[in-house]
Amino acid sequence: MDYVNLGRTGLKISRLGLGCMTFGSPNWAPWVLDEAASTPIIHKALELGINFFDMADMYSAGESEIVVARALAHVPRHKLVLATKLYNPMSQDPNDRGLSRKHVFEAVDGSLKRLGTDYIDLYQLHRFDYETPLEETLDALNDVVRAGKVRYLGASSMHAWQFMKALGLQRAHGWAPFVSMQPHYNLMYREEEREMIPLCRSEGVGVIPWSPLARGRLAGRGADASTRSQTDKTAGALYDRSAEQDEAVVAAVRQVAERHERPLAQIAYAWVASRPGITAPLVGISKLHQFDDAVAALDIKLSDEDVAAMEAPYHPKPVAGHQ
Repeated sequence: MDYVNLGRTGLKISRLGLGCMTFGSPNWAPWVLDEAASTPIIHKALELGINFFDMADMYSAGESEIVVARALAHVPRHKLVLATKLYNPMSQDPNDRGLSRKHVFEAVDGSLKRLGTDYIDLYQLHRFDYETPLEETLDALNDVVRAGKVRYLGASSMHAWQFMKALGLQRAHGWAPFVSMQPHYNLMYREEEREMIPLCRSEGVGVIPWSPLARGRLAGRGADASTRSQTDKTAGALYDRSAEQDEAVVAAVRQVAERHERPLAQIAYAWVASRPGITAPLVGISKLHQFDDAVAALDIKLSDEDVAAMEAPYHPKPVAGHQ
């Protein structure tokens, strides 16, 4: 496994990050793995050299952080890069959500307790909060960094203007800056190429995209291939609106995969990992053998012809993944 700097920081992360939404409690979603099923996958990630684990407090209503922490408890803390996120509701209470100063302080303490650690390596905004002044959020985030509870700050899907406004405010006030962006990005959804990824490249912000396989569609898996594909409402919202266009993209990936004599998933991963500005794709693993495609993809060299063929069928889409 190779390791790269996250943006302009000195923090080294593996070229693949393990997305941990799959781990936690099946009571939260039927496709989520319980602790017994999650632990071997997390341990396999360690064996492969993955040191970057991406979580969120809302995954399994906090249970995901607990499961991941237990699986990693035997690993010296300095060898791990633990990332988590805040924003989404954690209960019915109106203040137990969002990016207010109150919730930032309570959310970081909640994640620290569940993770059983003194600090979070990368603390990320899960989404943009339209109901809280941006200055309030950024000031609070700066405070948790200065308090030693957080090492670095990141953000996830939002508009480029929102992200640039935040970066500008952080510079103007001398607050701890965002060093990473986690956008929705894959061959079926490339809208982030218009503004967000160029912005991140210009500002030296690391890019760690989510859903590199478009919820399995770019691996050639059909809509009824798994419990998750049958029950994941987010997947339907993201990719079902233009099925004809999406199928054309899958067909193009299949042609390139046949030329390389590789599975579709490896080619789709390789495309994301090799795009300009991308630091490390986040891979969602629910079966051990799925690691094979993710790791093998890092050694695939796509030609300009391969890239052009897979990108050609794409048509502009409405913004998706910001909610």
